[in-house]
Parts: sequence; C-alpha cells; structure tokens
Amino acid sequence: MSSTPQNRPSTDRSVAGRLAGLVGEVFGGRLPVRIRAWDGSEAGPVDAPVVVLRSRTALRRLLWDPNELGLARAYVAGEIDVEGDLAEGLSRVWSLVRERPPALPTVRDQVRWARTAVRLGIVGRRPAAPPEEAVLSGEKHSTDRDSDAISYHYDQSNDVYQALLDEHMAYSCAYFREDPATDPGAADGSYTVTDAQRDKLELVCRKLGLEPGMRLLDVGCGWGSMILYAAQHHGVHATGVTISAQQRDHIEKVVAERGLADRVTVRLQDYRDVPLPAEGPYDAISSIEMSEHVGQEQYPVYADTLHRLVRPGGRVLVQAMSHPSAPGGGAFIERYVAPDMHMRPTWQTAEMLARPGLELRDVESIREHYDWTVRAWAQRLEDRWDDVTAIIGEAGARIWRLYLAGGGLTFAENRMGVDQLLFVKPRPDGRSDMPATRRRW
Repeated sequence: MSSTPQNRPSTDRSVAGRLAGLVGEVFGGRLPVRIRAWDGSEAGPVDAPVVVLRSRTALRRLLWDPNELGLARAYVAGEIDVEGDLAEGLSRVWSLVRERPPALPTVRDQVRWARTAVRLGIVGRRPAAPPEEAVLSGEKHSTDRDSDAISYHYDQSNDVYQALLDEHMAYSCAYFREDPATDPGAADGSYTVTDAQRDKLELVCRKLGLEPGMRLLDVGCGWGSMILYAAQHHGVHATGVTISAQQRDHIEKVVAERGLADRVTVRLQDYRDVPLPAEGPYDAISSIEMSEHVGQEQYPVYADTLHRLVRPGGRVLVQAMSHPSAPGGGAFIERYVAPDMHMRPTWQTAEMLARPGLELRDVESIREHYDWTVRAWAQRLEDRWDDVTAIIGEAGARIWRLYLAGGGLTFAENRMGVDQLLFVKPRPDGRSDMPATRRRW
C-alpha cells in the first residue's frame, strides 16, 4: 500500500497526487482510499475503493464545510463518487480515525495547503446546497414542524418504500433467527428479510401478550406492518396513528384489500392528540422506532401519553435506536434523511419512559440485527436502482445509498444501538400480570 509520510509534501505533482499527499498527512501518513481526480490522474493504494472527484466543486464544498456535511453535499450532487464498496470505503476511513484521530494542522501546514488549493483552482464562492436538502422552519418539535419533518422523509413516495422494503413494508429493525452469515436459510434464499420482519412482529406481539379481542394502539404506525399483522394473526382490534398522509393512504388501501375494516383503524393524528377511547384505555401499546422523532423536550409528553392510554396491567413496547453521546444522527442525517431526530443512551430512554409510572420489565438489544436489516435494504436498492431513480431522481437515490451504507456501519461498529424496551402499567395493588419467565411469552 502506498502512502505519504506525515507532514511531508507528496512528490507526485498530479492533481490526484497532490490531494493524496494532503489526505495522507491528515491520516498520519496512511491513505484509506484511492483518489481519481477530474483530470484523470490517480494516486493511492490500488486495492482500496476509489474516490472519484468529478470536479473542483467537490473540494470547494470541503473548503467551506470541512466535515460530514461538505462530503454529503458533494456526494448527493454527484460531484464525488465511490467506485467499489461504499461501506468498505467509509469503514476504512472510520477505522483510521479511531486508530489515530486527525491532528490539528500547524500554521505551516495550513499555509502550504492553501497554496495547493489556489494552484488547483479550488478556492471560490460557497456552492449552493443541493435542492434535496431539508429546510424546516418553526419551533423545533412543534406539531407543524414535526409534520414537515416526517413528510420530508416518509412522504417521498410509497413506490420508493415498496421498492426498498419487504412485503410487510416494515421500516424498522428486523429480528433474524440467527446471523445470516451462518444461516443456511439465508444462503439458499429460503429465509429472507421478509421472514425476519415477520419474526420481529411476532416477537412484539408475544411480548405484549396479545390475545383475540384485545385492543392495540400502535403509535407512529408507519405503513401498518404491526397493526395489520396483529389483527390478522392475533385477532386484536388494532388502531394506528401516523402523521404521514402517504402512510395512512397505504394502510387504508391494504385494509380494504384484506377485508380488515372491522379490526384495523388508522388515523392521521399526532401522538399528542390521541384521545382516551370511550371503551377505556388500550390493552397494549407498541411504538416501533417512532420515538426518535419526538425530541428531548417533548419526550416527557410522549411518555405521559403512553402511560395515560394503556390500562392497568397492560404492556407497552418501545423499540428505539440509541446513541451513547450525540443526540442527533449527524449532519447528513439531519439535512437529508430525518430532520430533528433525537437519540440518547438506552438507560436514559428507559428512565424517561418509566417516569410517569410504567415499570420496566425487559430490555433486549438487537443491534446486530439492524446491520443485517440494512444490508438487505441496500441490496434491494442496488437491484432496483433504475426503478428508484425513475421515482425520486439520481440525487434522491444517492441519498439512500449513502444513508444505508453509513447507517449499517453505525450498528455494525457499535456506534449506535437499537433495543426493545418492554414496560407494564402496574395495577393499583402492584400486580403486573406478567408471566413468570420469558419462556411463557
């Protein structure tokens, strides 16, 4: 593997050679990727993914935003690309950053880098952000802004999600019976992400103790995978609430096709506006990867809502992503995927949900399962690339590619987690009505 010694200019005077020298300095003399510049020149290790710089504008963005946002904008705009495995390229960079965090450049380095930027014609006005970037207004996590944030990502097109997701239209972490790398069913195609999503839905139903005739509320119901499955396979009366009009429309269509109108109801409604039913509180509540959109300030309201709407002895299951420190998903996620997302360590989420009076009974980490889930989505994206680009354009498809490649790595490398947290609302005498062991779920 070729590399450039730290703090020493590259002897390769081509555009790619100059850039490889600078990148190598930042990473302590090691270059994690190969670089191909707009003039056709190449430099870097021959066995690494190739970063293709299609124009000077990509680097101009990095001068103005030398961070994740600058890279994301250049990638979405098609000014920078990656040949080879995008996830592998991102992993190599993250590995070097963890092993040796980039040191701050000296004044001499900064002057030399500035001269190189001028010679390469990189210096110029700040490029406009790609038009696909989310721009929200209003008070954060107000009902109007939350509606806009959800609509930005979830109302793109039901056709897109049907192309990317499984038959259940489940846009959340699946539950695999074992590691797909060692599962014979995964190898021969007899066990797919559709089966893993079914197993996740069944697990949630069992944890909630669902029985025929019970009333289930699913808060943030997505495209209805939970309420449709619970109604069909466990005989419950299921109500789902969402603030995405396209999700609501999809569920109503499926309900009509399957003849489930007497058992499934979906409402276009904010969780803060869900009323207590005339029949009394619900027997069980699920909320699967919706709470990330609630926000820190509104989370007590969310927790109070779950507590208020479930009966004594009823169970609540929240499947939630976690982050050990950073509350959001990063600049790229905030601008191009899930604006206003908020995460926290699992223990903090559990504490906030328990505060109104819910008792925490079980926590199950399924972090690795998200890596496997995202890999399946990413493969479907590549298999149906032309279909997706026809619906949302090249830039939209590139957003998904970068999102899935980076997202899978965050779970695989333990930079994010996902857990199922099971609560019960104790009866006044303290009884939980929970089974004695997990085996009885």
